[in-house]
Amino acid sequence: MILSRTSQYAIQALIYIATQPRGVPVLNRTVAQHLNVPPAYLAKIMQNLSRGTLLHSFRGRQGGFCLRDGCENTDLMQILTLVEGPGLTENCVIGLKICSDETACPMHEQWKPIKTRIVELLHQQTLEMLAMAVKSGKYRLTELPDAAFAMPQMAVSRLAGGE
Repeated sequence: MILSRTSQYAIQALIYIATQPRGVPVLNRTVAQHLNVPPAYLAKIMQNLSRGTLLHSFRGRQGGFCLRDGCENTDLMQILTLVEGPGLTENCVIGLKICSDETACPMHEQWKPIKTRIVELLHQQTLEMLAMAVKSGKYRLTELPDAAFAMPQMAVSRLAGGE
């Protein structure tokens, strides 16, 4: 049970949106730019999260995405189940189609307690907890600090005569 790129992007996007002012839609391209992810790929993920009742999706000039009421209490396991499907925790660590206590793969007994602990940890982490950790400045969502993203925008502004 290793997180797919889709799950990683979904969690990062939700945390980013949770750090923004409540009820103010955030554009997909803004999230994609901040997280340095492909906008088209992220748009598909965001639509899936909207259908899964985590996000409101708004079209038009004032469009974008914002968290639905109460979604800040959603835990990571709920998000992963929505993105990956309900079989997420049943998948074999080495990829066998059938792996259970009765028909175990060579890693099953070693992986089972680790997987149980990971699932517990994912249930303990809510979107609000993670957003607060990022807002505190102790943790970050991107490879680069926020200041690095502001630099290119300032340079573009100067080139356009914005100063």
